[in-house]
Amino acid sequence: MKQNKYDDHTFFSAYSQMSRSINGLEAAGEWHVFQSLLPDLRDKSVLDLGCGYGWHCLYAREQQASSVIGVDISEKMLQKARELTSDPAITYLQMPIEDIDFPSEQFDVVISSLAFHYVEAFADLCKKVYDCLKPGGSFIFSVEHPIFTSRNEQDWHYDNEGNNLHWPVDHYQAEGMRNTSFLTDNVIKYHRTIATYFNALLDAGFTIKAVSEPEPSEEMLETVAGMKDELRRPMFLIIAAVK
Repeated sequence: MKQNKYDDHTFFSAYSQMSRSINGLEAAGEWHVFQSLLPDLRDKSVLDLGCGYGWHCLYAREQQASSVIGVDISEKMLQKARELTSDPAITYLQMPIEDIDFPSEQFDVVISSLAFHYVEAFADLCKKVYDCLKPGGSFIFSVEHPIFTSRNEQDWHYDNEGNNLHWPVDHYQAEGMRNTSFLTDNVIKYHRTIATYFNALLDAGFTIKAVSEPEPSEEMLETVAGMKDELRRPMFLIIAAVK
């Protein structure tokens, strides 16, 4: 299933009000870790899968990447990305990221931010990424952590006064579709275990270089309400691999 929830008017309107939509990468709680895992992007050809507003594409060009292609299924997301972009070295393509079909060894770096938990056939995508990367090329991506995606109800367990008691984990080994609520109801995500993420990369031929379950930055912990609860369970998983 290739759900395009981001072109739903209600969903997109809610998404556009999120802090990371308004303020870009600096408002993303995991960005400080993701950024640290990126290789030198100078003179590199970069592919961004699930590029959204194009924040990572713009960053790659700020780091003097030679060319950047951003892929996203959502027309509304790409329309916003094009409004924010005035750089001929950045190209945006509308398609499901599962459908990419680039020439072999086209890119030096492939990145993706919080998109692959919407993809059912992750192993197939890993093979496509491996094929389109140059030897020695880097693949860095973030997803919602499997502890976060294990249940349909991706939420805390609360007491009678609405306080967060704990984060329930259940059906962890039962990989597959989850019908969740994120901004609106009926948002389809795909849960897989940490082992499945690793093994799909290894089976495709990648060498895993780094794994992170990022905590919020010290600044966010001090300035963003409720952020300290993010220390109680991982929300994101970031993996860096190389061909």
